[in-house]
Amino acid sequence: MDFDFTEDQESLRDAVRRWVDKGFPFERRHQLARSGGATRAVYGELAELGLAGLVVADEHGGLGQGAIDAMVVSEELGRGLVNAPYAHAALMAPRLLAAAPAAVQAQWLPRIASGEALVVPALQERASRYRLNHVTTRARQAGSGWVLEGSKCVVPAGDEADAYVVPARIAGAETDAAGIGLFLVERAAAQVRGYPTQDGARAADVVLNAAAATLLSADAHALLEDAVDAGIAAQCAEAVGLMDKLVAVTVEYMNTRKQFGSALAGFQALRHRIADVKMQLELGRSMSYYASLKLGEPTPQRRRAISQARVQLGQSMRFVGQQCIQLHGGIGCTDEYIASHYFKRLTMLETSLGDTLHHLGEVASRMQDTAGVFA
Repeated sequence: MDFDFTEDQESLRDAVRRWVDKGFPFERRHQLARSGGATRAVYGELAELGLAGLVVADEHGGLGQGAIDAMVVSEELGRGLVNAPYAHAALMAPRLLAAAPAAVQAQWLPRIASGEALVVPALQERASRYRLNHVTTRARQAGSGWVLEGSKCVVPAGDEADAYVVPARIAGAETDAAGIGLFLVERAAAQVRGYPTQDGARAADVVLNAAAATLLSADAHALLEDAVDAGIAAQCAEAVGLMDKLVAVTVEYMNTRKQFGSALAGFQALRHRIADVKMQLELGRSMSYYASLKLGEPTPQRRRAISQARVQLGQSMRFVGQQCIQLHGGIGCTDEYIASHYFKRLTMLETSLGDTLHHLGEVASRMQDTAGVFA
């Protein structure tokens, strides 16, 4: 199988890497994190590069690119530790809005592609445990429109967004896959409480108290699965970029830091540990490729492949992060040093869009016929 990237994809990678190197050094990232983690200005700069419209269709002012291009961008943003809600705002939200009526698409997708509007999915509820079918937020018709009652939590950049894509129940019990609608809620219609997150970004809890909403789709469960899978694939790529850079920082430290008169890289036991770290990195990289390549498959195969990739990335993120911090020693835990920030971002990613245990359960539930032996 040919894993070489096209010239256009390599050019895209180079463009993002140049912006990261020149426009987003660690000092800027650290300052943003210390001041509360605001991401809107950073996202605006990504939009100037055309990245906000990467997967938006041409007719709405986007680039109309695919999953591999999104993977390339996400990996470079991870390597640069860019604290912008790229997977949620630029990849997941346009995918959900593509199912909306034509008038709604014409109103919002060009603004998303240009970076004028920041729209993020608000999916998580406090008792949902990553289950997309567990929706307690309710939707009811009010005249010619809709209003929502409920709340969503840990919405990425929720206090900076202009609008939210919200699943809400039109009919059925709170765990039914059927009866879930998809709505667009503008920020002015919601009560928003923002807060910084451990990785230096921002999130918010969004309370919907008779919030006016626009119906995007009356049958949203399959749309949510598709968008979340795209988001997971992008986050797998981001994790690869994060781990790649963290390993490089660690190797450089081992080559320069001396103990007992010798560089740390000269101790055989530590060389074995860094070899294990690199093996986990490459396992994660291969499964990130696998996830992105499977996004076009039918739903059962796609969902299983995405969860398989996410399990491996969860294991790799934890192992690489912990080992690299231990190889640094005490300095690896300090806020002033770059390695700690990569570790915190990897830890946050491990719980985003489903943690490792959740996806292990998803893999198991989809491999019952073979018990996972020959699948």
